[in-house]
Amino acid sequence: MNPGPATETLVGRMVDQFTSEMVAIPLAVLLVVATFLVLPRPDRRRARQSAVLLGLSVVCGLSRFLLPTEAAAHRALLFGATFFLLASIGRSIVLLLVHLAFERRRERPAPRIFRDLSTGITYLFVALVALRAIGVEPGSILTTSALLTAVVGLSLQDTLGNLVSGLALQMQRPFDVGDWIEIDNGAQAGQVTECTWRATSIMTLDRVEVILPNAGLAKAAIRNYSRPSKVSRRRVAVGVAYGSPPSEVHRVLVSAAIGAPGVLETPPPRARTKALADSAVTHELLYFIDDFEHALDIDGEVLDRITHGLARHGFDIPFPTRTLMTVPDGGAKRREIHRERVAATMASVDLLKPLPEDSRQLLVERAALHRYGPGEPVVRKGDPSMEMFIVETGTLAVELPRDGGNVAEVATLGHGDCFGEMGLLTGEPRAATVRAKTLCDLIVIDHDVFHDVLAAHPEIVERMGGLLASRQAGLEAAAASEERAPATAERQQRLISKIRDFFKLV
Repeated sequence: MNPGPATETLVGRMVDQFTSEMVAIPLAVLLVVATFLVLPRPDRRRARQSAVLLGLSVVCGLSRFLLPTEAAAHRALLFGATFFLLASIGRSIVLLLVHLAFERRRERPAPRIFRDLSTGITYLFVALVALRAIGVEPGSILTTSALLTAVVGLSLQDTLGNLVSGLALQMQRPFDVGDWIEIDNGAQAGQVTECTWRATSIMTLDRVEVILPNAGLAKAAIRNYSRPSKVSRRRVAVGVAYGSPPSEVHRVLVSAAIGAPGVLETPPPRARTKALADSAVTHELLYFIDDFEHALDIDGEVLDRITHGLARHGFDIPFPTRTLMTVPDGGAKRREIHRERVAATMASVDLLKPLPEDSRQLLVERAALHRYGPGEPVVRKGDPSMEMFIVETGTLAVELPRDGGNVAEVATLGHGDCFGEMGLLTGEPRAATVRAKTLCDLIVIDHDVFHDVLAAHPEIVERMGGLLASRQAGLEAAAASEERAPATAERQQRLISKIRDFFKLV
């Protein structure tokens, strides 16, 4: 009796299937061995999965041949044998390609989202091929489940959004595993520990793991403290009481940062005035670190040093309070200190030595005390002025223009030196620019005060004219880079005449 066509077809399929498996199984074995040999030791556990899939395929294949062909489980075992065999081959190929494309070429692990996505696509393709192997057309399944697909798609909308965002993050690569990042201006900050297809995990400075969905992360502003280098700038603000010289406060702040653990020498720390607040002047210290993991500890150490440094130099960090002060007592004490400082400095000024005691006392009472910070110009060349300045504290530079637009420092003024006397006594424009080099306190004598002095003692005009002539000759010699020439009698008489005319003295 001859077998029927159906029996011949079934036998043919079994022969083809057996022949295919005899070719595919050795290929799968070779690929599994290759993954164990090529992949580094930490990644070999992933290769074990390919070996497990191959073992399951062999088990399903042997079990299938033990059952009759018409058994219901025969078809399921055929699907399992085909699926596990192709899955083992596909996974081995994916592992080898990912290793060669990422880990060996770029010397870093492949992103997990790429590994997961490639594995999922491989399994989906293998499942479709296995369905065809048992006579099921995948297209018919997809057509009949259109409504189910729509429902599943809507329910997985957020998941798919995270998947697409994760792919976009991996393509753009704003950060890598191990980078320190900050999201939305400090809303979250930490070290990236993992980036999957759904979310990114970071370990915060508090050693707490935070999982951020990729969809939200793709829309957020991300600061990466590990790129392009690990150097980042830190800033601390401190309020110091009004009346404290900003330059001195800045010097204390910079000194506190220099040498502090974790603070870099280059770029160097610097300080600046940030705001004039209600209870204090707010100053800001800027410095750089390259260890973001310990940034808060470094900030704390710098703040400790700032506190001690300000206390050593007598600078107060005020509370946010309002203070009611008694003006008469405090004002009288300040005026007394002011008079003592002015009188001690005026006693050393040669130009004022010809004045009688009562005139010097008048100047002490009516002189003002002004403060200038480093770099501030006190007077500028060519400006009109009728004030004289006496240096009480600090150092100033006398500057004159040179050929080519350059400025030369021709003299340095310190305690007891005076300048601006020509403008005070004759009204002439400033002959040079005087600029503060350090924090300076200057005694200021204006035209009206000196007019009262000369009106009471007109006989001292001659002596002051001689001193002015000598000082003017010295300044002109310095401007011409020549040796100082003695003041002539003609120059002296001319200056005396100018003083009398300027102050309207008979």
